[in-house]
Amino acid sequence: MIPDIKLRFAQRLKELRHNYDYTQQQSAELADIDYKHLQRLEGKNPCAVRIDTLEKLAKAFNISCSELLDF
Repeated sequence: MIPDIKLRFAQRLKELRHNYDYTQQQSAELADIDYKHLQRLEGKNPCAVRIDTLEKLAKAFNISCSELLDF
């Protein structure tokens, strides 16, 4: 079974954060999003992500939105 897209995104976000050696707090600050929101995006039951949040996260990791969604 293919995992839910929200779960795949949560895994991708965690993977990027670990690759960059960022904490959740650092990632949230760089993306200019609330720390608790980032926790929810990476959680076991992740929330949906808005397109503007995708753009902020991509900029925080210095990658394109398509690279962010490359899972």
